[in-house]
Amino acid sequence: MRPDEADAAVAVRALLYAPLVSRALCSVAELGIPDILSHGPRTAAELARDTGAHESALHQVLTALTAFEVFDVLPDGHFALALLGTALTSGAPGSALPSALMAQALSARAWQGIPDTVRTGTPAFDKEFGADFFTVLDRRPELRGLFDATQARDVELESAAVLRAHDFSSAATLIDVGGGDGALLGHLLAAHPDLRGVLVDRPAAAAAARARFSAAGLADRAEARPGDFFTAVPDGGDVYLLREILHDWDDEQCVTLLAACRRAMPAHARLVVIELAADDRPGTDADARTTALMTLYMLSVLPGRERTPREFGALLGAAGLRLDSVSRLTGQKALLVATPEPAAPSFRTSRERSTDHV
Repeated sequence: MRPDEADAAVAVRALLYAPLVSRALCSVAELGIPDILSHGPRTAAELARDTGAHESALHQVLTALTAFEVFDVLPDGHFALALLGTALTSGAPGSALPSALMAQALSARAWQGIPDTVRTGTPAFDKEFGADFFTVLDRRPELRGLFDATQARDVELESAAVLRAHDFSSAATLIDVGGGDGALLGHLLAAHPDLRGVLVDRPAAAAAARARFSAAGLADRAEARPGDFFTAVPDGGDVYLLREILHDWDDEQCVTLLAACRRAMPAHARLVVIELAADDRPGTDADARTTALMTLYMLSVLPGRERTPREFGALLGAAGLRLDSVSRLTGQKALLVATPEPAAPSFRTSRERSTDHV
């Protein structure tokens, strides 16, 4: 065996065993260990006592995670937070804690079903939980809260970049389509005191958004409406915003949603789309691998996928919108701006088209 063949065999095994790291991270997050260590180093015995964990097993997990820069072992045997462990504390900017809890409670069960998804094309989540992702969130408020928390923490990571990439100051009204609990809209309204916002999403999300706006003192400028954005979107806005919505859906569903936005948009309005926008040629750097992981995540959980700017342009064009610009935010995350074509196409779904021959 050549040295490069041996190296490849070792490297692929590391990939195969990578889920063990995820499970270990989820276990310490669920026990609250990063938050405990944020107050100072502790021994495995002390952590086990305070969390109800098994001391020997916990010691092995903590020691293993030092290799991944989550924890440090001090000379006296105490464990302390390393850089990545700090990002798992509840108070860290852009904290990954909600993502870890979400994976533990929900997502990771779907990841196990990817082999079946590859064979059938059906998201493993639906088979595992007996319903689609958003229906499960509607049925279980505690999971809805976790999902909203993951989105809010992600918004913390990118809101400044969004404000740098696009000037919202000329808009009077912003329509946030599928805006969840209103985390991003709240940031935008705080940065632009003259801006008014209207958010439309499922009833549970709209209720959470109203609570967020009220708590932030934005209720006089922010409205949250329950609704089906595939059917109708509030009209009369100057800016329409879609943040990480299109990657949830297949191409036809995306065009249906974009066409609903196009029908609501005045001629002067613009559509701002925030999504991962992968390079046309897949790479192997850290950004490309993050995009690849999200591609696999979406494959297991929802019918959508990550797309390239070219693919977004095709979807927008099919809905009567023109892609005008693409600005990079962080990594392969991008902000795309589109404007209405002079006349919207008469878009019909395949279900509607199938009635032509009935």
